[in-house]
Amino acid sequence: MLLQIFKSMDPLYDPVTYAIPFFVLAIAIELYINWKEKLNLYETKEALSSIGMGLGSLVIDLVMKGLAFGTYILIFEHFYGSSLDASAGLGWHWWVWVLILFADDFTFYWHHRLSHEVRILWAAHVNHHSSTTLNLATALRQSWGEQLYKFVWWLWLPLVGFPPLMMMMMMSISLIYQYWVHTELIRKMPKWFELFFNTPSHHRVHHASNIRYLDQNHAGILIIWDRMFGTFAEERDDEKPVYGITNNINTYNLFKIASHEFVDILKDVKRAPKFSHKLKYIFYPPGWSHDGPDHRARTLRGQQHAQNKS
Repeated sequence: MLLQIFKSMDPLYDPVTYAIPFFVLAIAIELYINWKEKLNLYETKEALSSIGMGLGSLVIDLVMKGLAFGTYILIFEHFYGSSLDASAGLGWHWWVWVLILFADDFTFYWHHRLSHEVRILWAAHVNHHSSTTLNLATALRQSWGEQLYKFVWWLWLPLVGFPPLMMMMMMSISLIYQYWVHTELIRKMPKWFELFFNTPSHHRVHHASNIRYLDQNHAGILIIWDRMFGTFAEERDDEKPVYGITNNINTYNLFKIASHEFVDILKDVKRAPKFSHKLKYIFYPPGWSHDGPDHRARTLRGQQHAQNKS
């Protein structure tokens, strides 16, 4: 098992490693088009801070990936025998790859959605949304805090028989897929593709701070989950996405980017008069307040909808 864990921590065994040249080339192409067409898609300091967050995330992920893989192996081998046995659990059949695509993506959807709807989880995730521009560098603005617990959401997969190595590979494939949707250069994909898959159009909505778009389109690869569970919003021609968060932090300091919402939670908890209020500042959606206006996304959308009807 130790050998498998060490392999999982070795970049040579991670599909993301082989995608790095594609990431760099894609940014170079986007930068060239941005320069040639004068599109102003990039802000230099913001892009550099996104890359810095990505590098920091890689360091943390190197350790946590080994811990996660070891945990998945322990669970799998307890119920199904050696994870090195290709026939153990569900095995490595082609149809298992189809199943794990849906299982992994379903898990990602709920992890991602709750990272927007539970404030303490949002505190770890918010840095990915703090850029006021959207480009391929923004995709690298990965969370530092999420890496410490994210793997817990996937614990059910080895329980039902998915091989741990297959799990890790699928999670990397999902991460690679999600890179290309962070761009403004691709307006729309074919209608059938927009119907089933996450696309740049869908993901621009996700990164927008417009009330209409807040906390929508949490998809990883498949947009079907958002359509099924009521969190889908179409990008509208009459409302351009405004990127960033509702209260932009205006800093390029990596440690402030990673920690600012945790600091804000602590301040709110300290000033809350009741213990129940303190818990709500931690576990309620961002925007809840015991003594101020309710700025939760659903509340704001409800108010906007009521105004539009009147």
